Amino acid sequence: MSEPRTTHTEPEPEPTGPAVSPTDAAAHVADPAEPPAPTLLEQMGGISGLIASVIPVVLFVSVSALTEWQVALWAAIGGAVLIAVWRLVRKEALQPAVSGVLGVLLCAFIAYRTGSERGFYLYGIWASLVFGIAFLVSMVARWPLVGVIWAGLNGSGFAWRSVPRARAAYQLATALWTVFFFSRFVVQQWLYDADEAGWLGVARLSMGTPLTAVALLLTIWAVRRANRIVEEEAARAAPESPSPAGAGGTADVRPSSAPDEVGAGGAMSEPEASPASARDSRSPGSP
Repeated sequence: MSEPRTTHTEPEPEPTGPAVSPTDAAAHVADPAEPPAPTLLEQMGGISGLIASVIPVVLFVSVSALTEWQVALWAAIGGAVLIAVWRLVRKEALQPAVSGVLGVLLCAFIAYRTGSERGFYLYGIWASLVFGIAFLVSMVARWPLVGVIWAGLNGSGFAWRSVPRARAAYQLATALWTVFFFSRFVVQQWLYDADEAGWLGVARLSMGTPLTAVALLLTIWAVRRANRIVEEEAARAAPESPSPAGAGGTADVRPSSAPDEVGAGGAMSEPEASPASARDSRSPGSP
């Protein structure tokens, strides 16, 4: 009598780590514990930085209206230096102050070389044209400069370029800056050609901080919207959580279509032969 045939099944390996849910994947994308990245306005020195950048121009316009424009040049330079010292004493960011001093020195040098009061504004006029062209070209190339500059400031990368809605937000902000720069160039260049130095100073002030503040507000909105869209897309693309595990911590993966069933003793029981198949298996000569 032959021994019953037994078949042993190998146990399924247990999962080696915890399941990752879409919520956990989204948490890796944007960790609430991490400090938020500074906004573009904060990196430019904040509201105080914007106000400080206007003071040298205000000094030049007001002093040149009362006395010689050469004296106004020294007043603007002195104001820029005092602002830099004030920020240094208060241990604030020096980059906006240093940029302001260098900008005033360059404008004063151009005014001295041209020998005219309106030469003080010439650098800003042509800088607006150059910036306007650069922002327009970036839009045509589908690399909006607002997104590129923001990625360079905080190292966030260029994942937004692969998300159309995020790229559209940066395109909108870049378009506003393009209009802002071209409008400054057209108006101030016209006043420069008309030799209206007084009105040129007024246009420089009115088209400076107010329009810059509006453009910065829209830029902040575009950056936040683009970041939120990128995070939503990353969370949506995260892998779904696996099927629920059994009581022992492992999922039941035994196929339901297995032809044999495991007996109580752990051996695989062979299927019982039917009477018809037993008769067919007999030889023709057997009784």
